[in-house]
Amino acid sequence: MPLQTPLPWLQRGDAFPDVEQAWPADSDAPGLLAAGGSLDVDSLLRAYSNGIFPWYSQGQPILWWSTDPRMVLRVSQFSLHRSLRKTIQRLRDDSRCEIRFDSAFDTVIENCAHAPRNGQGGTWIVPQMQVAYQALHRAGFAHSVETWMDGELVGGLYCVCIGKAVFGESMFAHRSDASKLALAALLGFCRAQGVAMIDCQQNTRHLASLGAFEITRAEFAKQVHSAIALESMDWHFEPLYWNLILDT
Repeated sequence: MPLQTPLPWLQRGDAFPDVEQAWPADSDAPGLLAAGGSLDVDSLLRAYSNGIFPWYSQGQPILWWSTDPRMVLRVSQFSLHRSLRKTIQRLRDDSRCEIRFDSAFDTVIENCAHAPRNGQGGTWIVPQMQVAYQALHRAGFAHSVETWMDGELVGGLYCVCIGKAVFGESMFAHRSDASKLALAALLGFCRAQGVAMIDCQQNTRHLASLGAFEITRAEFAKQVHSAIALESMDWHFEPLYWNLILDT
């Protein structure tokens, strides 16, 4: 295995290294770019604007990543399975069920942090990360998409958005398909707003089943730079957005 370049250690406010300096595919941690720094709003915005995201476990320093390739979901290529289509149709016609944006962000991220993950004994959404994304939410750059049934929050997701660049983070479900409904609602909203893609960061079988696929880091960075320059969006959900998903 080739020698890995030394990992840069950042101080608060330091510029991030060029993403091409991230550790390569044949290293111990492909995509690892830097460690240290801060999770303040400015640092997170600079990171996401350059295709960089934080991901680390309790007891580790802040670790910054820029993977190559990058998993993305093209909004126009979302694969709506028959069972989910039927679930959406039931939700659309049931007054007890609704989709809300940003009504319970803190609760959504807390539920995401405690959601069980296959093959994982802990969570990367450590308390420091929760506080950081709550601050990002208050600044208007992190959003929750929530599935409510009978007045109860039963599933959802949260994401980062700069301009029209949307970066998916995590989801949870307390009822069957509740997180998938939130994702479908996000996609309907994104279609209505002219968003081209949603960043999924890592390649998983579940994401691939929904139509996500990998692109190069260079292509991802190019598209992010274009999307963040676009006008920011008004985050609210309209029931008619379901038609943008169901009619495809």
